[in-house]
Amino acid sequence: QVQLVESGGGLVQPGGSLRLSCAASRSILSISRMGWYRQAPGKQRELVAGLTSGGSTNYADSVKGRFTISRDHAKNTVYLQMSSLKPEDTAIYYCYANYYLLDYWGQGTQVTVSS
Repeated sequence: QVQLVESGGGLVQPGGSLRLSCAASRSILSISRMGWYRQAPGKQRELVAGLTSGGSTNYADSVKGRFTISRDHAKNTVYLQMSSLKPEDTAIYYCYANYYLLDYWGQGTQVTVSS
């Protein structure tokens, strides 16, 4: 099993930055894939950024060049650095992990981009 705890959401003005953190309950080196999804009101949950245990990353087209996913093995934590935020980035952001073919989710953290 994997428990995931997100933090770092909040209210930010357009053009601002936020960093989300996702702390895992076990070594992230043992987790084949982690990532961030988001869900806006009335919309389906969508992949924002993914990271494999080998270090490969992928991003949604809408966030390429603005968001960066990274990890700290020593802290068993994955981060999502978000810059140049837009109102359309407003959503609940969920951390995700795939561990031995099972999917695990965090509780979500709200990100609101508004002036």
